[in-house]
Amino acid sequence: MNIKKTVQKSFILIVLAVLLMLFVFPFIILLINAFKTNAQIINSPISLPTTISFNNFKTAMDIMSYYNSFINSLFITVASVTVIILFSSMTAHYFVRNNTKYSKFFFLLMVASMIIPFQSIMIPLVSIYGQKLGWIQSVPRQTLIFMYIGFGAPLAVFMYHGFIKSIPLELEEAAKIDGCNQLQTFFKIVFPMLVPTSVTIGILDILWIWNDYLLPSLILQNAGSENYTLPLAIRVFQGSFSSDYEKFLPAVLLVVLPVLIIYIFVQRYIIQGVTQGSIK
Repeated sequence: MNIKKTVQKSFILIVLAVLLMLFVFPFIILLINAFKTNAQIINSPISLPTTISFNNFKTAMDIMSYYNSFINSLFITVASVTVIILFSSMTAHYFVRNNTKYSKFFFLLMVASMIIPFQSIMIPLVSIYGQKLGWIQSVPRQTLIFMYIGFGAPLAVFMYHGFIKSIPLELEEAAKIDGCNQLQTFFKIVFPMLVPTSVTIGILDILWIWNDYLLPSLILQNAGSENYTLPLAIRVFQGSFSSDYEKFLPAVLLVVLPVLIIYIFVQRYIIQGVTQGSIK
């Protein structure tokens, strides 16, 4: 039996190691090629660089206006995630504590909206907010934030809804007896208990919004490079017939690195928040 268990564990470890290499291999290729020239990348993309130089990174940052694009991405991501967490938690709390047929209907309607593919509505969105309302031309970054809130709220409400149902109603009733109104009860009693779920939603939405390319390309493509997010800014290195790999790959690494560092430190909260909302 011990031999059998050892063989099973060894097999599982080998499978996990292979899967790990499959996931990590693209990032390793990106990392080692970010320090090479175009000729070295084309001739031997899997070999290690002969010299370590950060000139590629400096040149890429200057060409793509990295700091300006970084600030745009940071502003859009922080604003969107903050509003999603705040208003989605309040909405989910209202749905749970006002258990009427209308609240059930709107909750199911919001959850059902998650199955609608973005590609099926992106043309009407651009037509309405661009041609009809003119928001894309006048306030492009604010329009992008507004859309992120709309697309991110349903999942957030769904996750908060499952967790809030586990919070005893007696806690809120005790707060009301002590003189708290509805807002005070929510922010002093309920919202602090939603921290694990809020962290999970925040991480997932940060990864999504920071790395998103399709929606910013629709909203910001005609707004000028000063409004570009990082995924849009790296387009400058790709031409119609060729790509400047020695600058493009360092730019991609610079875009991915901030959110990758955040994810490494807070990844455990994702599983924790999801399980707490589903088990309790």
